[in-house]
Amino acid sequence: MAKKPAKAPARAKDAPVATLDAPLRAVDRIRRSARELFYREGIRAVGVEEIVTQAGVTKPSLYRSFPSKDELAADYLRGYEAEFWRRFDAAIAAHPGDPRAQIMAYLIALAERATTSGYRGCGLTNAAIEYPDRSHPARAVSDPHKRELRKRLKAMATEMGAAKPGILADGLLLLIEGTFASSQIFGPGGPGGSVAAAADALIGASLRKKG
Repeated sequence: MAKKPAKAPARAKDAPVATLDAPLRAVDRIRRSARELFYREGIRAVGVEEIVTQAGVTKPSLYRSFPSKDELAADYLRGYEAEFWRRFDAAIAAHPGDPRAQIMAYLIALAERATTSGYRGCGLTNAAIEYPDRSHPARAVSDPHKRELRKRLKAMATEMGAAKPGILADGLLLLIEGTFASSQIFGPGGPGGSVAAAADALIGASLRKKG
């Protein structure tokens, strides 16, 4: 009697089925293409036709997931924001209880990115500049993000013991935003590479003024 084929081992619950060669879903290809194009060229400069061509999908496929280009832009920015907080939170987690070391860790990594060829600053800052209308879906993502960053920097400055935490936080925010902008002008070798050193000097001066 022929042997029965061996029974395949049970798959662990929630284990991924897809292999490395499995194709991305259409919506994921759209997101990936939009992320690359919007960041590199700007949201306004990129048309839906260019996105679907790069993604290898049709326009109806795009509009089934995103009712408009504006909503696709907002989706891109939500993904970009999640990337930002992953980097920021990783720097915090690496130095528990030490806010100065936390912000320095983030800024050292920012300085490295900002002096890399092809760096286009912060997608959320770029979107705020592209869309002056504060009611635009892109601004509905970028503006709250920037306010939250300012709030978190102030909390870190307070924890450091700065005499005027609001001023220190705003100074750090201006250094960060200046890095986002200047890196697009100067590229490698630009002032963005000095953001961590400048911030360290600012923090030191702020703490010395206490009392």
